Amino acid sequence: MAMYTLTVFEKDGEKLLDETFEAASERDAKEIGMNKLTELNYHEKTHRCVQANGKLVLFHR
Repeated sequence: MAMYTLTVFEKDGEKLLDETFEAASERDAKEIGMNKLTELNYHEKTHRCVQANGKLVLFHR
């Protein structure tokens, strides 16, 4: 299991979400991240999901 961080921003730079979670693969992390974004209605906000080593797995601007 690897650690991932999902972060969501407003256009003015305000951080709306900064949540860390574990996932078995990048594919699982992307699915978990998208589900969380949809649940919180943040899917259209600027967001990113990165692996603990800094690898970007999900991004929307």
